[in-house]
Amino acid sequence: MAGELLELFEAAKKAADAAAAERSSSGGAEEVRCIDALKRLKSFPVTKQDLIDTQVGKRVRLLTKHPRQKIQAMASDLIEIWKRVVIEETTKNKKNGCSDNKDSMKPDVAKAETVKVEKVQKAPDSVRVEKASRVENVKVEKISRLETVKVEKHGDAEPLKVEKVPKEEKQVSGSKRPLQAPNGPPKLTKMIKCNDDARDKIREILAEALSKVSDEADEDIRDEVNACDPIRVAVSVESAMFEKWGRSNGAHKFKYRSIMFNIKDTNNPDLRRRVLLGEVKPERLLVMTAEEMASDRRKRENDQIKEKALFECERGGPPKATTDQFKCGRCGQRKCTYYQLQTRSADEPMTTFVTCVNCNNHWKFC
Repeated sequence: MAGELLELFEAAKKAADAAAAERSSSGGAEEVRCIDALKRLKSFPVTKQDLIDTQVGKRVRLLTKHPRQKIQAMASDLIEIWKRVVIEETTKNKKNGCSDNKDSMKPDVAKAETVKVEKVQKAPDSVRVEKASRVENVKVEKISRLETVKVEKHGDAEPLKVEKVPKEEKQVSGSKRPLQAPNGPPKLTKMIKCNDDARDKIREILAEALSKVSDEADEDIRDEVNACDPIRVAVSVESAMFEKWGRSNGAHKFKYRSIMFNIKDTNNPDLRRRVLLGEVKPERLLVMTAEEMASDRRKRENDQIKEKALFECERGGPPKATTDQFKCGRCGQRKCTYYQLQTRSADEPMTTFVTCVNCNNHWKFC
């Protein structure tokens, strides 16, 4: 897809250069050939990723300053079409992200609901309770990991009520017990040493960084964070790094530094939280790039920079020089920048493109 896109553009660029060198004022064969190539580009299906990979938008932008008016208009229309493609894909991706977040929240809402079952009959055989008297209340509780089941009987003639209450609603009396991961090992109170000062130091640094997650986490996930063991996670990460790369002062010391810097970075709490909660396994952490380890805020900023620079042809264009030799016809100032391009044949002089620094007025001459 990207190769065909570049081939079509190269054909249009070659015809545009030949059309600029033609002596005829308009309607030449090369001009018609260039316009046909641009029309094929307009009908060619492209995606945002194709435009980013090929950077063809910057190069098409140069054709909007072509000497032939028809080529200028066709190139401007093509740029607008590609801009709409980028905007539509960006908006669609954002909507898909929001819908995924809503879907992921549905199971949590379902867990928080209270399930009540009422049966208007006498106590069934499956529920065996001890009757003290006819009007005496009998209460049976069964506490499991996820829910509490309460059975209440208010007499033979009263309905039997079975109620399931989520674990979150259970009242904890007295002092709180320290949270632990369900069915997991107890949290470590001190670092596990390996009789290697360098490795022990790395484990302590990682454990110290992961211990900050409990203070940085939001209220809705703080209980889950407190149930995790930062020391145990730090040991597993360091062990995975040692098994794959060897000692930290060897050939892979820069990879050690990259991972430790990103985990300790105060502006990147998202990576620490994902590593501690197990969303990013140690094996996955070792192969992540710097862009993948960046925080969500940094990723959004990088995406905005890419989108902004996609159609900024001047960033990838030739360097500009500042001069006072040209006078702006709009504001009369002499603060200008200019650059030169060979838009015609080799025996013709170069075309100079001038921009006024004061009012951003553009003009060109040969």
